[in-house]
Amino acid sequence: QVQLVESGGGLVQTGGSLRLSCAASERTFSNYAMGWFRQAPGKEREFVAAIRWSGSVTYYADSVKGRFTISRDNTKNTVYLQMNSLKPEDTAVYYCAAGLSEYGLKNRDSADYWGQGTEVTVSS
Repeated sequence: QVQLVESGGGLVQTGGSLRLSCAASERTFSNYAMGWFRQAPGKEREFVAAIRWSGSVTYYADSVKGRFTISRDNTKNTVYLQMNSLKPEDTAVYYCAAGLSEYGLKNRDSADYWGQGTEVTVSS
């Protein structure tokens, strides 16, 4: 069982930056692909970014490409999401997830474990 705990959310102005972190409890963290998803009020949870266990391959949703960067530090059992040039439409609860495949994590149904989420609010 992998437990995931997100942190780093908050309130930021349009154009600002935030870095989200997701710490995993499991020592086999490096065996998993990791992903970030988000869910805005009244909307479905959507894919944001994913990264291979090694960090060598990443995927991004078109809406965040060029603004967000996913990375991981397997020595710290942590995955990060650096968010720059934030927009009001980025406002959502952000969740990290673990799965077997970074490509598979583009589909939320492929996630095996979820964190509890951290809220990001971008003011206009």
